[in-house]
Amino acid sequence: MASPRLETFCCPNRDAATEFVVTFQPVLFGALTVGSASLSLILSILQLLPKRKGYRRLGQYPVPRPASSSRILFIISICDILGCTGIIVRSSVWLGLPNIIDRISVANSTVVWPEVFCVGSAMWIQLFFSASFWWTFCYAVDVFLVVKTSAGISTIILYHMITWGLAVLLCVEGVAMLYYPSISDCEQGLQHAIPHYVTTYAPMLLVLVANPVFFSRTISAVTSLLKGRQGIYTENERRLANEIKIRFFKIMLVFFICWVPNIINESLLFYLEMQADINDNSFRNIRNAALITWFIMGILNPMQAFLNTLAFHGWTGFDVDLSLQRRRELAWDSVSTSVPNTGGPIGGATLLYQGHVQDGKKSMMGNGQQHSDAISVLSEGSESSTIEIRISSELRDFEDVDADGESLENSVRH
Repeated sequence: MASPRLETFCCPNRDAATEFVVTFQPVLFGALTVGSASLSLILSILQLLPKRKGYRRLGQYPVPRPASSSRILFIISICDILGCTGIIVRSSVWLGLPNIIDRISVANSTVVWPEVFCVGSAMWIQLFFSASFWWTFCYAVDVFLVVKTSAGISTIILYHMITWGLAVLLCVEGVAMLYYPSISDCEQGLQHAIPHYVTTYAPMLLVLVANPVFFSRTISAVTSLLKGRQGIYTENERRLANEIKIRFFKIMLVFFICWVPNIINESLLFYLEMQADINDNSFRNIRNAALITWFIMGILNPMQAFLNTLAFHGWTGFDVDLSLQRRRELAWDSVSTSVPNTGGPIGGATLLYQGHVQDGKKSMMGNGQQHSDAISVLSEGSESSTIEIRISSELRDFEDVDADGESLENSVRH
């Protein structure tokens, strides 16, 4: 899991609270973390693999959408997967070579590689989960800016600079402060470790506080945008706004479930750490609560990788398509259907969803493609909303062509 306590554990002269939780049933804890991280890793990769029918069930009629949103969501999933990989490697080594922990516990030991592995694996996990936090924050900022400006292209390079730069900077700074003057002889004291915990939990708290604000303002902007497209707020617009609202709610729910136990556990351990004797009987309930949240963290932290893919895309199924020829066919169909149909009926996507045609015609009175792009950036993984946007665009192009054809016929007759 991603807890700064495991980095503190790399110091042989660790504090009593860290020693208490890390050394309690280490085999059981390691087995739980390996199992949770492995399951999350497998299911996450399965979610991201291409499917034969496509999780939107649009087949050969893919919905065009701005690249920034889908790219950010994909990067978040990759960061979570890499963090899970670090958890699997670290816990597997600790389970297979239990003497590593004993060597770390011996101060002034001449064998340094157990401490190096402990620090390296902990930094790997913290780096990628911190980057996932920063990217989640950038996603909230991006969808808000896209809706407010009706622009489908965002500054993805700037997001890369912010997320990776801050993740690396805070990780290195926190570890340097924690392991001063050396790993084998870390400086004692709660004040010395506080900068490390701040750099770890700062991006997490930023997402917990700022993202709901951005999401709520984005939903308000989307509601105004949908009303402006037709001048009225129809049932389809209401349903689309609710789907976007549910999407944001699922993203925040996953984040709260996976990471709020970390804050609770850290608060309990800090309280124990400030006591003269944490083994005092009066602190029994607090010790039990700290152990319970510790094991909950070991299970839920790695599960963020899979739960995030569910929040982003929904369940995509087991029907994996690894055929290169199939992907080429889909790419060709995507190119062919992106050209407006100038001589025939509306494309198959429209025919499959006749119930949305009338509402699609009404939506042509808005600002057009800019608004469609702004909303499609939020409707990733939503079938009905993306279909309506697609049909609205196709109907607009078709009616334009039809109008041109009628005017041409009238001019010929006259």
